[in-house]
Amino acid sequence: MVSASNAHKAEANALFASGKYDAAINKYNEALAVCPVYLDYEIAVLHSNVAACHLKLEEWKDAAASASAALTGLEKLEREAKEKDEAEESKKKESEDVVELEIVSQGAKSAGPAVRNAANDAAEKARQKREEDIARIRAKALMRRARARSELGGWTNLEGALSDYKKLSETPGNLGAADKKIVQAQIRALPPRVKAAQEKETAEMWGKLKDLGNGLLKPFGLSTENFKMVQDPKTGGYSMNFQGGGADK
Repeated sequence: MVSASNAHKAEANALFASGKYDAAINKYNEALAVCPVYLDYEIAVLHSNVAACHLKLEEWKDAAASASAALTGLEKLEREAKEKDEAEESKKKESEDVVELEIVSQGAKSAGPAVRNAANDAAEKARQKREEDIARIRAKALMRRARARSELGGWTNLEGALSDYKKLSETPGNLGAADKKIVQAQIRALPPRVKAAQEKETAEMWGKLKDLGNGLLKPFGLSTENFKMVQDPKTGGYSMNFQGGGADK
């Protein structure tokens, strides 16, 4: 299954390189279909690649969803790695607590420090490389989701895009020079867009609530215009006051 998944991925990469993004998506999905479910990193890479295809096709919603799937998989990997490290540290501490006395021969004392176990060195290098790989794919997935959210627009998406770009700015070592410039530019450009979208959507919401209220009040000869929100200058709170005796006939 792993070999089949890798073969589909290789074909998809070639299709992406040649600009055949729809076909690449199909091949990446075939790779996902046969990839063992426990290979979270490999699955995250495939989802991130699918997101890249959707961006090329300007399919912003699908791009955001695929990038989010990649990030979810990477978060699972990091959580499991943290739990494993904590368990090993706890086991090591318990072992140290049990040892009360260590007898070292005179010859061992003069022999110098022990040589590190080659297997341990290899395991540590593999762990470091996996952490670097995860950080690299996370940065790509965040960039892709941020771009998709920015293009989708709307208060929630723009706020999400700004959050993604801020996360990227916290780990600039995982970004190339061009991506760093994009991140900083978007962090400057997005706040006014977020504010404008918030104000627009809030006004639309109040408009809909007003229409609903007018529909409920109409049988009583009233409208929302009969009710005014008044702020208390001392407390800053609001109260609703009734104005007038009814609608004109």
